Amino acid sequence: MKKSTDPSAAPDFEPEFVAGLTRIFDEMIPFNQVLGLKIVSLKADGVKGRIAMRPDLIGHFMSNRLHGGVISAGLDAMAGVAVMAAIGARHMDEAPAQRLQRFGKLGTIDLRIDYLRPAIGDHFELRANVMRLGSRVATARMEFLGADATLLASGAAAYIVS
Repeated sequence: MKKSTDPSAAPDFEPEFVAGLTRIFDEMIPFNQVLGLKIVSLKADGVKGRIAMRPDLIGHFMSNRLHGGVISAGLDAMAGVAVMAAIGARHMDEAPAQRLQRFGKLGTIDLRIDYLRPAIGDHFELRANVMRLGSRVATARMEFLGADATLLASGAAAYIVS
């Protein structure tokens, strides 16, 4: 039986899986706390996150522009959690706790960020979705948006999953 590629066919996660993956992201990866990066939406077909601007994230003192490293690290983290969600969706036949144990070998192997506009504002939205989840490598696309939904940066990445 062929799996559907229709995004509307993406499974809904159990609250236990969402809470567990959010806990991993928010509490077990301290760098996400440094960035102030929080998950806003966690679905099988894509994730959304948010970063609130803080003085310690400024990369250009004259314009109060967000540091480019915050953008790239945030997009990398969001794509990583999108891959985790895609892996979780692939194994919906397993219990949520069992699926949450599948992320031990996940790691970034390639990352490209295109900075399109200065990131100035009080908060930013990050989006990521998996383009392909293979048995060894996953690829993802990411967007970094201003508070007004203007695209400020975009990215693409590859992750080792096995």
